[in-house]
Amino acid sequence: MSKPSPNISVVIPVFQEQDTLERIISDVDRVLTAEGTCFEIVAVDDGSSDRSLEILQHLQKDYRSLRVVHHLYNRGYGSSLRTGIHVARGEIIVCMDADGQHSADDIPLLLKNIPPYDLIVGYRTANYQGAWYRNTGNRLYNVFASWLANTEIKDLTSGFRALRRTAGLHFLPLYPTGFSASATATLAFIKAGYNVTFVPINVKPRLHGKSKVNLLKDGWRFLSVILRMILLFDPLRIFMPLAGILTVLGFVGWGLGIKTSGRLLIPNSTVLLFVLTIMVILLGLLSSQVSNSRIHYFADETVEIYESRENGQGEISS
Repeated sequence: MSKPSPNISVVIPVFQEQDTLERIISDVDRVLTAEGTCFEIVAVDDGSSDRSLEILQHLQKDYRSLRVVHHLYNRGYGSSLRTGIHVARGEIIVCMDADGQHSADDIPLLLKNIPPYDLIVGYRTANYQGAWYRNTGNRLYNVFASWLANTEIKDLTSGFRALRRTAGLHFLPLYPTGFSASATATLAFIKAGYNVTFVPINVKPRLHGKSKVNLLKDGWRFLSVILRMILLFDPLRIFMPLAGILTVLGFVGWGLGIKTSGRLLIPNSTVLLFVLTIMVILLGLLSSQVSNSRIHYFADETVEIYESRENGQGEISS
């Protein structure tokens, strides 16, 4: 008899995490078994050189829900997410890290929001005890991304999330290979019109080892991902403010030129700035036209409808 298709797939990218795997797999299995749902755990070993793959294969003897995928060489965190989402069979996918920072006990908090939401991101609260420079960087990313996306983003880089698989598959080609994959997915869901929400989670210190995120290299990648995703979905959000800045600088230069010369004139620098403004606006309009013609929006427009009843109490239907 074939196994029933799981409702939930927990995707766990693994790279050099031999010391935490047994606890992580055990906790996920315990929590989802208590939920009484059909599930699977998809552990993607990303070419680890330690005993991670060996331990995962050994754990399969005790956890029948565990599926192990192995990359022949290290391809990156984003590649592991792509592989896990692609091979997952559940209608709902939960992504979490294997370093012990994410608690399996928070998985039900994410799952209860599907539906009506398509993506639920677990965000780190102010109590998160990470390095101060990393916390500061994450806050800056959140503020910058929120402004560009015109939506409040409470945690752009969190890897603990739940999503509908059919929605997630649409964006797999956009996933970069590195740690910026989470930021890419969050912005893509938001700008494509999907229903996205953030729920607070408790993030613990790493159980073993050090973070694999490089502050400078991955920090620049996060910024480039933010700009790339906004340019892909809503380029005017970048081009119009830039045109506004050039216009203001043009008028300032014009005013300084008149004040300096004592007569009405238009300095060459002002002419250049006004020409650049026109070019930026035209380029933004062209980019917007190309974006709107190439991007397909897949959101299912899930809404909550409050129906009135005879007794006066509201009723919710999706």
